[in-house]
Amino acid sequence: MSDIKSITKLVEADFTATNQIILEQLKSDVALVNQLGHYIVAAGGKRLRPLLVLMVTKAFGYQGAQHHDTAAIIEFIHTATLLHDDVVDESDRRRGRETANALFGNAASVLVGDFLYSRAFQMMVSIDKMEIMQILSDTTNQIAEGEVLQLMNCNDPNATEASYFNVIEHKTAILFAAACRLGALISDKNELADDLHQYGLHLGLAFQLMDDALDYIADGDELGKNVGDDLAEGKPTLPLLYAMNHASEEGAELIKQCIKNGGLEHLEAVQNLIEQTKAIEYTLERAKFEVDKAKSYLTNMPANQFTRALHDLAELAVERSF
Repeated sequence: MSDIKSITKLVEADFTATNQIILEQLKSDVALVNQLGHYIVAAGGKRLRPLLVLMVTKAFGYQGAQHHDTAAIIEFIHTATLLHDDVVDESDRRRGRETANALFGNAASVLVGDFLYSRAFQMMVSIDKMEIMQILSDTTNQIAEGEVLQLMNCNDPNATEASYFNVIEHKTAILFAAACRLGALISDKNELADDLHQYGLHLGLAFQLMDDALDYIADGDELGKNVGDDLAEGKPTLPLLYAMNHASEEGAELIKQCIKNGGLEHLEAVQNLIEQTKAIEYTLERAKFEVDKAKSYLTNMPANQFTRALHDLAELAVERSF
């Protein structure tokens, strides 16, 4: 199985072109927009969402240049959500360094997030394809709904697995799905757009499930954020919900209180309960189920190195420690 570096290398020239567009489109006459925008984009990350656009179009042998603009738009939408996310979650660390809100303040982060959203829509207009605008505007709206759903779930010990999956589908998986669908549409492979949407959706679910597992078991430095952030914010993610539903009465009550009140006072006790109930194993099983589901939607794709890379990307979603 390939690693993320070797997969990215397959589309190195396209990645460079996409990054160039990102840097050009970040330009603003307002100094703080430039400064904060470059800070968050320079943090890098895995850039999985733009990578999916590029990989799908290459799998179909697409020869144009619209995939670069579309990949950049997807990254801008994702980056805007991160800026807003960190303000809502009061996070102070992401990708191994201070969050933009910790460094520049909440107001600047929210407003530059708005700039990135609106710049993404300006770029959509310049592509001048109604179908692409429809998908991206619907997706952005669903992401916003996902953020509100998550806010409603926070500090709610009565949250269910169903409500958790509803949140992560809206908040995370839907942008993966859009990236893959757009790759098919740009390549004029409309007949495979639904399959690729489903591939991206299940890949995104697997990715978020793994993220939520890592929040309790990873090394903070390797993870690039603080371990236990979800508990501190009172987020009822799947490991916590499963542990609460399978712990002793006393253990379940402790988890309920932690969800209600947030904080890290009982992190070690909660981690022990998660271990005792095998909540991480359960979460990883669910993630692997989503990976298998994602791969099943690639059966009609052309047999080439890019399709193989899409298979590998799905497996890498759960075979990682950050």
